[in-house]
Amino acid sequence: MMFDLTGKVAAVTGGSRGIGRSIALRLAAEGADVGICGRTPETLEAALSDIRKAGVRAHGVAADVTCAGEVERFVNEAADALGGADLLVANVGGPSGRGLLASTDEDWQRTFDLNVFHAVRAIRAAVPHFQARGSGSAVVISSISGWKPAPTAQYGAAKASEIFLASALAWDLAAHRIRVNTVSPGSILFPGGGWERVQTQESERFANFAGREFPWGRLGTPEEVADVVAFVLSDRASWINGANIPVDGAQGRPTAF
Repeated sequence: MMFDLTGKVAAVTGGSRGIGRSIALRLAAEGADVGICGRTPETLEAALSDIRKAGVRAHGVAADVTCAGEVERFVNEAADALGGADLLVANVGGPSGRGLLASTDEDWQRTFDLNVFHAVRAIRAAVPHFQARGSGSAVVISSISGWKPAPTAQYGAAKASEIFLASALAWDLAAHRIRVNTVSPGSILFPGGGWERVQTQESERFANFAGREFPWGRLGTPEEVADVVAFVLSDRASWINGANIPVDGAQGRPTAF
């Protein structure tokens, strides 16, 4: 163990696949009991099985975080099942719609619901559980798209909002000894993800993107993001609060198009 989260309970939204799954596994490897939510029961159960292999407890909730009350239900059910909550990762995110002229108000609203408002609701639901433990630590998974322009504008605007959200909540929740930070990945390659589809379907474009925008010539991995999240959540990062930490390998623009 590097960060020793033994005895801690963590809740990770979208923890059944991709970056969220890697984060959940990393926290489990550090000794934390982990609750996750996801929309697909099959991937949720597979992730729970892998988490339990670390010798910790795990609890899963099938939920769509864009539906009213679902984030709160997940956080509360996970806390009830695992005996409280000390750590939260608001990982769910993504875009809806296309460019400005092709997008609708609904696209913008859905993008903000999926990213910013889901994080707000998750943290708000976690606070009473953190208070019962005397402290807490939350990480919102934002993106370098929050300050490096790329399609679509609604996604970048939502990710920029998450970065501001964490810095504001760090002050708002300081009296409760609750830390709030953002971790902002660059483009991450993982099985079933969007960049894998580009790699498979448009290999030349993908290769040009990797060579042009990454000093090391490759995209990041979910595990590289998970390592940073585990550190930021841990007591080793006790003086990191209201910060935004990029995990992008010095990436340029986050778009291949």
